[in-house]
Amino acid sequence: MSYSKGINASAATMSKNRTPNSVCPYSGLCTTCIEGCPGLCEVGKSALRGREMIYPQPFGSITAASEKDYPVDFSHFNIMGTAVGAFGIEPDSDKAIFPAVKLETKIGGRNGIKLRLPVIIPGLGSTKVAKDNWEGLAIGAAISGVPLTIGENVCGMDPDAEIVGGRVKKSPDMENRIKLYRDWSDGYGTVVVQSNVEDTRLGVLEYAIQELGVEAVELKWGQGAKDIGGEVKLSTLERALELKRRGYIVLPDPEDPAVQEAFNHGSFKEFERHSRIGMVSWEDFAGRVEELRKIGAKYVFLKTGAYRPADLARAVKFASDAKIDLLTVDGAGGGTGMSPWRMMNEWGIPTVYIEALLYQYLKEIDKQGGYLPSVAIAGGFSLEDHIFKGLALGAPYVNLVGMARGPLTAAMVGKTLGNQIKEGKVSKEISGRYGDKLEQVFASTATLKERFGDNFKDIPPAAIGVFTYFDRLAVGLSQLMCGARKFGLNYIERRDIAALTREASEITGIRYIMDVDREEVMGILWSGERKVKAV
Repeated sequence: MSYSKGINASAATMSKNRTPNSVCPYSGLCTTCIEGCPGLCEVGKSALRGREMIYPQPFGSITAASEKDYPVDFSHFNIMGTAVGAFGIEPDSDKAIFPAVKLETKIGGRNGIKLRLPVIIPGLGSTKVAKDNWEGLAIGAAISGVPLTIGENVCGMDPDAEIVGGRVKKSPDMENRIKLYRDWSDGYGTVVVQSNVEDTRLGVLEYAIQELGVEAVELKWGQGAKDIGGEVKLSTLERALELKRRGYIVLPDPEDPAVQEAFNHGSFKEFERHSRIGMVSWEDFAGRVEELRKIGAKYVFLKTGAYRPADLARAVKFASDAKIDLLTVDGAGGGTGMSPWRMMNEWGIPTVYIEALLYQYLKEIDKQGGYLPSVAIAGGFSLEDHIFKGLALGAPYVNLVGMARGPLTAAMVGKTLGNQIKEGKVSKEISGRYGDKLEQVFASTATLKERFGDNFKDIPPAAIGVFTYFDRLAVGLSQLMCGARKFGLNYIERRDIAALTREASEITGIRYIMDVDREEVMGILWSGERKVKAV
């Protein structure tokens, strides 16, 4: 069987087969490829549009993630509940109720960063879909007590940025992104600024720390959706020329007269801006971490992608030796604003596999008595059961789950419904069930009105959507934890999940479901002991 889906035909690339019910499973081509076909499949469209077909479409209004059905994912594990006892609360039926579950946590050194949920929103950078929805994301994350990461290339892509001598002096976009979060933050969460190769050259983190007062910064090695640098599309020649002058790789070369002529004639409609890949070394990494701390960074994070195991080991070891505050590991299968479609599906270590390795490597550091950073796992998480399983698989070392597409989806839906409510055009599917007013459509408005009073009117619907989504995750996670009798995040452990397949058990070390509690079972059945104790 093939694990790959959408080969040669996918909504991601707006392509389809002529004979969708008769397709070669490996190539994705129609079983009978016939002369005269207009070429609506990915191969056919590639004959017309070439490199444009590498990327999900349309750029700027979508997020995308892999369609590949990996042999093992989080659906191969089930959460174990119990009828006995309670951890973190008195085992009393009147007290051990799911609203009593504590979801607050801390990450990082010093006094730590307080979070209301074990969730961080990883880097959302210069892609149009992130920029267009930033207000909702920032305010929604802030009022939910969840950290939000400003991703790569924001200053470099800011058309109003002031760059002098190759260094950023002012970026209204960066200032606005930070301000939107801070204005609504109440001491939980934080806004993080990330940097890649170009950001480092532009001095983005220096600007963020020294001029904007940012406390948490992140060095980016990579992400799960791709193993190259970030990219966006540019719709004007002027923009392409500007970004090339700022040091970015822009393709095709906007300074080439032949390219300019082709663009002006409509042969192609968009340029591509690409970021460079980094070159990791301990000396450079340790030196950069020290530099950032000297200029005032209170928290230094590291994010790495779904690279080969040796690179994951480097990330873990470097994070330990440099006493990094948070290490985020992003598995293959996660989302993006723009990444090559086939790369997104066919490269890297998928999330369950890479978290299994991550657990092993952190355990080795622990055995050595080394420093253990706070750790987040990312790559395809969207709902509360995913969060529980992600924390359990990496317990006790994994503290957070990274989620980007879910919150961004919530922001986009909130914005869309807000606009429809304002225009009086709420669809019958929504209005017929909930109503057509803001207070009727969004279930959390009463909570937010009570909390913010007159300031509620300043919360955009996109942010209400993000808050309402996180509220659902909080309640759902509390229910799962209550059922497992774990009333605090620190009580979640690997034995709280069971592998449904032998393969999942072999890969992760999580017990196969038929072997769970084997020792306790024999003790119960053979000892004659009637005394009940939590397991």
